[in-house]
Amino acid sequence: MSRALVLDVARTPFGRYRGGLSGVRVDDLAALPIVELLRRHHDRLDPASVDDVLLGNTNGAGEENRNVARMAALLAGLPTSVPGATVNRLCASGGEAVVQAARALSLGDADLLIAGGVEGMTRAPFVVPKSDKPFPDRMEPAPTALGWRLVNPRMPTEWTVPLGRAAEDVAVELGITRDRMDAFALRSHRRAAAAWDAGVHDGFAFPVQLPDGSALRRDESVRPETSTERLRKLKSAFSSDGPVTAGNSSPLNDGAAAALMGTDDTATHLGLDPLAEIIGSTTTATDPRHFTLAPITAIRKLMARRNFTASDVVLWEINEAFAAMALSVLHHLPEIDPEKVNVHGGAIAYGHPLGASMPRIIFDLCRHLRARGGGLGVAAACVGVGQAMAIAIRA
Repeated sequence: MSRALVLDVARTPFGRYRGGLSGVRVDDLAALPIVELLRRHHDRLDPASVDDVLLGNTNGAGEENRNVARMAALLAGLPTSVPGATVNRLCASGGEAVVQAARALSLGDADLLIAGGVEGMTRAPFVVPKSDKPFPDRMEPAPTALGWRLVNPRMPTEWTVPLGRAAEDVAVELGITRDRMDAFALRSHRRAAAAWDAGVHDGFAFPVQLPDGSALRRDESVRPETSTERLRKLKSAFSSDGPVTAGNSSPLNDGAAAALMGTDDTATHLGLDPLAEIIGSTTTATDPRHFTLAPITAIRKLMARRNFTASDVVLWEINEAFAAMALSVLHHLPEIDPEKVNVHGGAIAYGHPLGASMPRIIFDLCRHLRARGGGLGVAAACVGVGQAMAIAIRA
């Protein structure tokens, strides 16, 4: 079997909700990192040699409908002979795309792939269910940017509470306080701001030219000015006096990320030094109310299958959907050194454009490991409706 290698990675800066990227169609947004990768390697890469484009996307109801991976491939200028497929595992959709690409490479089904994800949460449309009546009295549109919609009445009500409320309930049961959540959020913003200032994301996040002629150059949700005092002033977001607030939760965002992935032979042919190898992945599930705990079983399953322990891991990337979620995972996995987790900040600061979120943490992990001389890394994310994914890489 061939090794599945990450050869190069690119992403847009993540725009805040109704921010810099809100004027960019989602299918155009998905094409941007593909265009960037083709631009970087135009002198060595024949676009027709790309076997497939695999992108994660959670919405699929707006401009990204009808298979956004195929649309992005065409909009990026890839030959019409290059196919595309879109996958959906909610918050791990882009991770699923990367894993499916790795499997195809390992099995010899492909030599060169583009994999990643996209989400334009600002431009997510409202949807209206078809009425059982031929002439309904009224129609109630449902937003599609985040969370449950058009809920099946057979679902238990405790499964369909807002994700933030579910994360809050679990954290409160574990004794995780508001102060700890706010401190974790502050850490994320400070580390992310320091990373941008130090040039950590140079050569990865590329500027995006906007319709008004300006350019988006940095992630818009990173708040270097935030403080403990500012976070303490925020009101509870999901209950009357609960610890989860907008400040210790990830925001809504727009963004896209993609990677060139190939085999050793492909890397040699293109003259590229691989960033990392995808060496394993797991998915697990629990009841939807406890979705924030699902990464625990995913991580444990991955370690058991690949025969390594937490002490073998150089760096961890755990997607910060909520500080409550990340702290709940670390509560149940005390063997993980918190100082090895999200060393340059996480989604509370960078943002959480669902389909692009897990590619961002996987690609960050590849880059950060290389910067530290290599080693083993794990990327993990909770997934709405009670799932999780964990991926192991070696750089």
